[in-house]
Amino acid sequence: MSPPNGVLGANFNGDPKIMTWAGLEQAEATWVRGFAAMPDFDEGDKEDSNSHLAVDTLLGAVNRDYGAVLSLKFPYFPKKNEPIPRPGTEEMKKDLARVDAVLTKVMGEVDLLVIGNEPFIECPEDDRTNGAINDFYEAVAQHVIDYRTKKFPDGCKTVLYMGALNYLDDPKWIHSGTERWMKYVRETPEIEGTDIHPHVNKPDGAQVYLDYILPRLGDKKFLATEFSLVHLWGDHLEEKIPAAYAQKYKVPADTEVWQVIRNALDEAFPKERWYDFLRESPWFEGNKHYLSEQMAKFRATEKLAVATYGIGQDAAMSENEFTEKSTPWLLNSIYASATVRPEPNGHAAPNYAWLEDFKRAQTS
Repeated sequence: MSPPNGVLGANFNGDPKIMTWAGLEQAEATWVRGFAAMPDFDEGDKEDSNSHLAVDTLLGAVNRDYGAVLSLKFPYFPKKNEPIPRPGTEEMKKDLARVDAVLTKVMGEVDLLVIGNEPFIECPEDDRTNGAINDFYEAVAQHVIDYRTKKFPDGCKTVLYMGALNYLDDPKWIHSGTERWMKYVRETPEIEGTDIHPHVNKPDGAQVYLDYILPRLGDKKFLATEFSLVHLWGDHLEEKIPAAYAQKYKVPADTEVWQVIRNALDEAFPKERWYDFLRESPWFEGNKHYLSEQMAKFRATEKLAVATYGIGQDAAMSENEFTEKSTPWLLNSIYASATVRPEPNGHAAPNYAWLEDFKRAQTS
């Protein structure tokens, strides 16, 4: 397979169960992306975890001639009160052993291996700017580079990216840590580029990400393994629902958007009711081609390798009580397994607008 250039694929994040081969075929997808959490690969860990399933699913995708992207997730979240490991420590050795457990399965099989999922989110706050996050991910990257070189001295199909940068539209998230991150990407020959996750609140919101990374990439490329208008959707959760929708479905006129979503999660809607809800919402209907329009902007840089878009409504989106403060990720997905009743054939119904736009964006 030739190096990817401007490809759009499907992303199942950490839950491969939301994706089906039939759904991928219907969407005309050719690439698949997911992430795996490294603590799930401790010796003796249960092999039915989502992380193990993510790896197995991506290997299955490779066997079906899909391109495959795997992101390695190190979940040292601030609220967990766990410092990110320092090179040379026992904790670092544990993480590298976990990485090795994954590399034995995927190196030489998957097309792209992304070192990190969302590092600056999945990291104690102080460690973002004191050098610790960079020390950690650079050590992991060097370990992966050394592993690949030793196992595949004559070359390997699996290429390496660092990933992913978040919140670049907020000046607080651009600092010494991100500058060193980009310097490492630019100056390390074995690293092909960086990943970005522009989840934004306006249609041109991802431009800030591009403005930051492109001058710092040198001759490297970028991935966008997650991108969406989720924060724009979130800005409208407490608005009143469209009058036409309220009248048609005999819903109180003062019902708010978030309440409709919660009701659909409590009892999945018929497809046309869900479609009417989104079709009559100007904030959604006016942006229903965001996916294809953003892909055109990514491709115009001539630096995009692969972008991937959410394939389904996973458990993290749909199993917790939905409130006016929830992040409405489920409005992004190509399929709507949680908010819409299954199709007559049992397959998940398409989520309004995105399936056709995803197909359109394969070639446009």
